[in-house]
Amino acid sequence: MKYVKQLAVILFISFLGELLNALLPFPIPASIYGMVILFVGLLTRIIRLEWVKEAGLFLVEIMPVFFIPVCVGLMDSWVDIAPFWFPLVVIVCLTTVIVMVVTGRTAQSILRRNKTEKKEERHE
Repeated sequence: MKYVKQLAVILFISFLGELLNALLPFPIPASIYGMVILFVGLLTRIIRLEWVKEAGLFLVEIMPVFFIPVCVGLMDSWVDIAPFWFPLVVIVCLTTVIVMVVTGRTAQSILRRNKTEKKEERHE
């Protein structure tokens, strides 16, 4: 029952994202609105982590299953994509590397900053 309640919270937030997408004239996907709502709710502690933690971990574990429809869609539209396969592969590879580097550097800088803050707290 705990998973059902947690999934209901996540689905409600997703519904709010869909609602914002329908009401606001910005070209932002509803899923982004939902993630921002969840993020802000967790930061402000309006939404407690315990309310969504296990269901969120479960959804992350089964995430590869969600890519199956996308892959089938790509195979279905291969005729349209075939002339552009090489530029698409290059773009996907480059952006993947860029995202990995930026994410890694950001994580390293946050870890370094936290480490120096802890050292400063010990010396005080």
